[in-house]
Amino acid sequence: MLIGAHVSPAGGLPKAVERGVDRGCEAIQIFNQSPRMWRTTPYADEDTAAFKAALAQSAVKAVLIHGSYLLNCASEDRDIRTKSLASLVGSLRAGAAIGAAGVVLHPGSSKGGAAPAAIKRAGATIKAALADSDRCPLHLENTAGAGTTLGRSIDELAALIEAAGADKRLGVCLDSCHLFASGYDIRTRAGMDGLVARVVSKLGAERLGSLHLNDSMTPLGSNRDRHADLGEGELGEAGLASFLGAPALQGLPCVLETPGPDRKGANSSEVALAKRLHKRGVKAYK
Repeated sequence: MLIGAHVSPAGGLPKAVERGVDRGCEAIQIFNQSPRMWRTTPYADEDTAAFKAALAQSAVKAVLIHGSYLLNCASEDRDIRTKSLASLVGSLRAGAAIGAAGVVLHPGSSKGGAAPAAIKRAGATIKAALADSDRCPLHLENTAGAGTTLGRSIDELAALIEAAGADKRLGVCLDSCHLFASGYDIRTRAGMDGLVARVVSKLGAERLGSLHLNDSMTPLGSNRDRHADLGEGELGEAGLASFLGAPALQGLPCVLETPGPDRKGANSSEVALAKRLHKRGVKAYK
């Protein structure tokens, strides 16, 4: 497992690698545009060349791009879907340019409408984005289930992938906090075995693309997306170790999106803790 954190690319793409190295990361996640703005800025050739050069000289072995928070591929508003499509295509093309392991996407929300229709709209938008890009995988992130967000269950992720044409570039990003908040008790080996069995049955093991490691401020089944620092939430160190130790998840890039002690994201101490919890979890499975 390649463990790391979400980092900022402010000051240029190589700065993201530098920040990852400072935190002891083996994987990093970045935004390729402001997460709160629609405007996309394609990377220049010199930017991607500098990034790849910095990456080659570092211990960072995998990069993820997180799609903008504004995207709603399931929106009933055609203008929002059009903007979401353009932004998603931009992220996928950026991912291809820098050799990203995948673009992580929140599938969207029905905004109070019927879920089946929303899944159909999201699938069509995602399918169009894949057709207008190449190489870079797209990982649909499971959600905590707040409001009418899509992707709150493995079954719903499967429905989204099917609606998008089941392209081989489609995978999933499993978020530990979101799994727990949406009702999957991953704190034990039995709970993780049940989750993995469901993923393999409904999606196929080959769809496992990436991981987000976050503790949860809120209880099991709360449907609230509230990240906590590792060991400071309802999952606790034992629950996080259980998640990290599952054999089916080994080899995947795993990034922390925790608040961090200074509210600026995970630091080197938390990344080091995640690596220790990973070793603990793997050992428990042997």
